[in-house]
Amino acid sequence: MKTLVLGSTSPFRQSLLEKLNLPFITAKPDIDETALVNETPTALVERLAIEKAKAVALDHRNALIIGSDQVAVCEGEILGKPHTIENAIKQLTMFSNKCITFYTGLCVYDSKKQVAKSIVEPFHVHFKTLSKEVIKNYVLAEMPLNCAGSFKSEGLGICLFERLEGDDPNSLIGLPLIKLTQLLAQFDVDVLALQASS
Repeated sequence: MKTLVLGSTSPFRQSLLEKLNLPFITAKPDIDETALVNETPTALVERLAIEKAKAVALDHRNALIIGSDQVAVCEGEILGKPHTIENAIKQLTMFSNKCITFYTGLCVYDSKKQVAKSIVEPFHVHFKTLSKEVIKNYVLAEMPLNCAGSFKSEGLGICLFERLEGDDPNSLIGLPLIKLTQLLAQFDVDVLALQASS
């Protein structure tokens, strides 16, 4: 199997990829993540996932590279990582008693053949009615400042939800593993067969 490279330094994505029990290395993609004029959320995350994979490919000429990007969309507005406590509180206040859609772009790129396969996975989060106190307590407890949507669903963020709706809960954390195994299979990487041979 070619070297598998995760084009992300996110500890959340790394821990998800570890579930597949495949050897991989990580690399930090250096790209401009600014949305283009009139770019839709799905087009944005798919483009950035591909660009991240191709950026990493410059240093890995014979590898399968995984790129991923995610945004949250609330009432048509694209929301990224909050970066500050104030922005996190603002985002969660906006989400109270609403359904937020998360779009995760995923790309697998064969850097030798220069072939990319990509998909966009949606996931819907229905939020409870959230008081100011609950929001502030949550943000200060978990400090989700580098998470799209200002929460960690694998942690205390689960307390904010009414229900979740989607095909793969891993996509909410940033790496849809069901779709990833399907994309890897298109490059002749059978995850379960590799377990048997290791």
